[in-house]
Formats: sequence, C-alpha cells, structure tokens
Amino acid sequence: MTALLSNVMMLAKEVSKDTIGVIKDNPDKVYFPFFGDSENILNSGISIDRIFFTIPGINFAVYWYGFLIALGLALALFYGYKKMVPYGLDPDKMTDAIVSGFLGAIFCARLYYVLFNDTGVGFKDFFDTRSGGLAIYGGLIGAVVFGGLVVKIHKLKLTTALDIAGPCFLIGQCVGRWGNFFNQEAFGTNTDLPWGMMSSSTISYLASVGDEYAIKSGEILDYYMPVHPCFLYESLWCLLGFVLLHLYSKHRKFDGEVFLMYIGWYGLGRFFIEGLRTDSLYLGQIRVSQLVAGTCVLAAIVLILIFRGMVKRAGESKLYYQTEESCVQLAGYRLYTQYGADKKKLKKKINEAKAQGNDFSALQKEFDEKFGPEGKKKLEEEVTALEAKAKEFYKKKKKETEVVAEESEYKTIIDDTDDSVDADASDEVKTEASESTDNTTTEDENNG
Repeated sequence: MTALLSNVMMLAKEVSKDTIGVIKDNPDKVYFPFFGDSENILNSGISIDRIFFTIPGINFAVYWYGFLIALGLALALFYGYKKMVPYGLDPDKMTDAIVSGFLGAIFCARLYYVLFNDTGVGFKDFFDTRSGGLAIYGGLIGAVVFGGLVVKIHKLKLTTALDIAGPCFLIGQCVGRWGNFFNQEAFGTNTDLPWGMMSSSTISYLASVGDEYAIKSGEILDYYMPVHPCFLYESLWCLLGFVLLHLYSKHRKFDGEVFLMYIGWYGLGRFFIEGLRTDSLYLGQIRVSQLVAGTCVLAAIVLILIFRGMVKRAGESKLYYQTEESCVQLAGYRLYTQYGADKKKLKKKINEAKAQGNDFSALQKEFDEKFGPEGKKKLEEEVTALEAKAKEFYKKKKKETEVVAEESEYKTIIDDTDDSVDADASDEVKTEASESTDNTTTEDENNG
C-alpha cells in the first residue's frame, strides 16, 4: 500500500540544493527541512553523536543505543516490581524469571536478525552486536520463552506474569526506540511532512539500498528527500499503548488478557509502521515483521474472544491474586518483608535513643532476640514450614486435577455406551464410577 500511494501521489515539496549541500557538509546533524516556515532548531539541524560517553582509562565507549535500552529496562523493572504483589506473584522468584527472560531476549533478538537478514551478516558475526542487528520480535519471543520456563519452574502463574510483562515491554520499547534516532537507522520512505527527517546518513543509506528496495517493493526512493521517523511513530504508539493497558489492567476479565492486548496493540501499530521502513527483513517478497505482526493481531483478537466467552459461561471467575495458590506463594515473601521492616524500625529506635543519650539496653536486647541468630533461625523455620505447606498444596491440587480427569473419563465412557445397553446397566456403570471417585477423594483427604 505504501508503494502504491507513493507512486500515485507525488510529494508536494522538495529540498533545495543549498540545503542538501549543508546537510552533506554536516554529517553529525539531523535536519527536519519542512518543520516550520522560519528558521528554528529543528530545520537548522540537531547535532547527535552515537556515543553517550567514554569511560576514562579503558577508553570504552557507551553508546546511546545501549544506554537507552538499559534505561527502558530499568523503568520497566520499576513498574513491574510495583505490580507483582498486587497481582499475586512473589517478586523474589520473579527476579529469576526476569534475568532469564533478559538473556533469552538478547540471544533470540540476534538469532532472529541473523536468520532473516540479507545483508551478509551470518552466524560467524553472531556476537558482534555493537554494530547493530537486533530484531524486536526475536527479543520478545526469547523473553517470553526463557522467562516463562523459569516462571513455570517456580510454580508461578505464567499468564499473570505475562500480564505484568506486556506493559513493561511497551515501556522498554518506547524508550529503547530512541536509540534508532541516535544511530540514524530504522527510518522509513520519503515524506514531505513537517517531521520528516534528513541527514547525511539517510542520504547514504537510501543510495545504497535504493535499487534493491525498488525491486522488492516497486517504490522508487529519492535520496535527497526527508524520510519518515519510524522510531518516533513506534515510540509514541508504545507510549499510548502503555497508558491504555495500565488503565485497563484493573478491569481485566482473566489472567493473560492484558498480555494478549499488548500483542494485538503492538502488532497493529508495527504492521503499518513496518510498511514504511526501508530496512525490513524479508522472507521472499514478504516483510517478516508485517507477517508476524498481522498474525499477532488476529491471534490476540481470537483468543480474547474465546477466553472472554469461557469466563462469561463460567460465571464468577477469580484472578490469580484472589486464589489460595497465590496466598501460599506470597506467604513466605510477606514474612521476609515484615521481618525486614520490623528490623529496620527497631534499629531506628535504637539509633534515636543513642542520639538522645537515653538508655537503649532494653531495645538492644529485644533486637538481639528477634534479629540475632535465634531470631533468624526462627524465621527460617517458619519459611520452611510455609514451603512445606506450599508443596502439600500443589500435591493436593494435582490429585484434585487427576480426580476431575477421571470423572471426565467416566462421563465419556457413559456417554459413548451403546444404545443397546439397558437403563439398569447404565445406572450400574454410573454408580460404580461414582463410588470409585468417592473412594479416591476420601483416600486423598486422608493422605492430605
């Protein structure tokens, strides 16, 4: 569609030769030639440098791209940790999942790029990431898969964890996309809109890919015209999505709904933004990211409708934080948290008494009893007891699931019984099934 519109509609403006000359003479600046009728900071050029700062002594350069990704991650973690306990998840256990998800995201983002790029980057260059080459969809897949495995190992609710992850991804993407601006990459086709940007880098890149891009898309690029700042479009789209999902999260109907909305929202924006880009990864003549984005939108819509229908038919439905399972998971964490808070509070009282010259021996004795070796031992015993309770809870839950499965199997056998079986025989089968289930339930309760 982008190619069709560009071929049908000629751009109404063009950049003067004098301006083009100035841009070529200032490779460290980015210009917005059509922004405003009078001279301003944007159309006069903004100086940029890929390097944020250099560490003295070792001469190690920290790039804006890496710094912004780290900043986005930090903000996402800050938001995510605030949401964990209200959502019923243990933050300590979730930390393991976050670390695993981050490492998986970096690995899969690079793998995705290496697999689908056609720029000559191969597996021999896999670890040379400082020159670029990370694909966001690969990163998302890696984060979900590797982080999700650890979530399941810790017996946390994966769909609940994903509900937290969705808005966090949007925060990271919103901030991280600005790294593309400093690298002067991931921009789009020509535009004469006021926010169309232009630099020595855009001119060079369009000249290098122009012929190949024309073959793939049927669109001819003008090297000496501004381009769409796709990084800006995606950053703003993610910011809006975060605000909407944050507001909706209090009204979610089932665990996992917010994450499905994230998948659909991001996919919808990425589908159209990707259509503007000149550096897409291709599978034949198909843009890989557009294919993935479109699939994500359709899948998200279908799954949301299915699960909402299930919730509606089931009547009242509990979210994870409202369940006994969540309470068991959080019991140990809350115990540690309260222990730390009480210790800090009592320590403050002792320091205040010291500062005022008052007798603090009683406070110190209380502190030693509660938070000394004996106090720590008592805390560990309580946590161990809670962990044993948690294991017993999951064991009981597993048995209950098996009983439900047996009941379902008996029902299937009864429903499939041949019509030639008389009514008395059918009643006998039902009675035997009921007795077997009752005996199993009684035995489970005695064992529990």
